[in-house]
Formats: sequence, C-alpha cells, structure tokens
Amino acid sequence: MGKKLTQAQIDAFHRDGFVSPIDVFSEAEALRLRTELEAAEEKWPEAFQGAARNNAHLNLMCLDEIVHNPVLVDAIEDLIGPDILNYGTVLFIKEPNDPGFVSWHQDARYMGLEPHVGITAWVALTEANDENGCMQMIPGSHGEIKDHTDTFGEENILTRGQEVEDVDASKAVSTTLRPGQMSIHSARVIHSSQPNRSDDRRIGFVIQPYMPPNVQQTITPTGAQLVRGRDPFGNFEHLPRPTSDMDSGDIEKRDWVNETWADILYHGAKMRRDY
Repeated sequence: MGKKLTQAQIDAFHRDGFVSPIDVFSEAEALRLRTELEAAEEKWPEAFQGAARNNAHLNLMCLDEIVHNPVLVDAIEDLIGPDILNYGTVLFIKEPNDPGFVSWHQDARYMGLEPHVGITAWVALTEANDENGCMQMIPGSHGEIKDHTDTFGEENILTRGQEVEDVDASKAVSTTLRPGQMSIHSARVIHSSQPNRSDDRRIGFVIQPYMPPNVQQTITPTGAQLVRGRDPFGNFEHLPRPTSDMDSGDIEKRDWVNETWADILYHGAKMRRDY
C-alpha cells in the first residue's frame, strides 16, 4: 500500500504499464480548473496555439496547481520514489467533432530521456470516454521501444505523426475518466486516442513525464521542475513556478523550453511542425 495507490494498483502498473482511473480532484474542482483555463484562453488566445500548448504550466497558475497537486504527486511517488522531477506538460484539447487523433506510439521514443523510467499523468478536466476520444492502452506493451514511422498526417496531432505499425487494436483498453480523475502510464507503453465525436470539448492535461532525477536528456540540454524531494544529479536546469498568469519572464522561459523540445522531438526528422 502506497501513499495514494493501493497495492493492486501498483501491481497493475508494473504488469500492464498503466493504471486508471485514479481520483485526484472532485468534479467541482475539475470544473473550477476548466473554467479558469478557458477564461485564460479567452484572455490570451495566443497562449493556446501551436507550441504554446506545451509547458503552459510555466505561465498559467491553474495548470501549475495540477502539476504540484499533492494527491497526484503521492501517486507518482508510490511508483518512482520521493525525489521527483517534472519534465514538462502538454495540453491536449480536442474540439467538438474534431477529426484529430493520436496514433499508436510510445512516449519514450523521441523524448531523448534515458533511462526510460518516466511516468505520464493524463488528467481529465472534462469527461474522457470512447465517444470523445479517451486514451487507449495496449496492456503489457511497455517492454522494448518499438520502431516508429513518421507520417506527419494532417489529422494526427502528435509532433511527427509517429506510429507503431501492426498494433493489435483488439487488445486495447479504454481509460475512461470523469473530470478530476487521471490515468498514469509508463513512457514505454503503446497507446493512442481516437477523434472527438461528441458535442463538447475533451480537455486533457498531460504531465510528461514525472521522473526520478537520475534521468538524463541525451540530445540537448533543457529544463525541468523539482516537484518533490531533492535533485542530487543536476541534469536539468531547474524551472521556477509561476506566481501570476502570463508573466513575461515565465513566457520567455516557456519559449526557451519549447525551443529545446523542438530540437529534441524533431531530431533527425525530415520536417517540423509548429507544436
């Protein structure tokens, strides 16, 4: 039994490569966070376009709150120990009846992080279900890193449209979530999500990944936040938490991190997109 996870959940993570659902916020708290996020979106639309959806926790207080939520971080500590870095975040917003999808892939493939021990937290600020494109996992697929094909598909919302071929989708498990719940998965597990066929937005906030401080970035130096414990290795520049929304210094730091992410995620690619 851990701080947050039961022994059964811990065992399921190690066996399957993911565990879901995990309660983090109440539905009322999730609605508050969604309301604050959408108010920020209305006020600063440029902060929700292209690459600016990456690492928005560095310049928006409501997202910073999620990253450092003690209940959420307790669940991560149950799996990787008390010293925890957050590498970064991504906002995945699927608009109503949007054809955008995420192909079968492994997070670790292009992130340049070694060893591949990071854990992704996928936090639902709206309902996440099969109709609106919730995450789907292939249980037990978190062994070796597979070859990926870069498709750059127009409706594929991954950076390179990267895809693991010949995945047996009949084995997929949908991680349906209510607002305020999360799923967590290994950086090595194969997963995807389908288009949003509903009449409401599907808002997922992805912390990707939480990791122990011995992890190294092998392509180019970048930053990370110390979320809990200590960092005796110093492999990343420590990033500050915001004290207000859209502070110019925080935006400058976010843009620097996103520039390094582009160099990392598109390393060796034939083209780049603006996210």
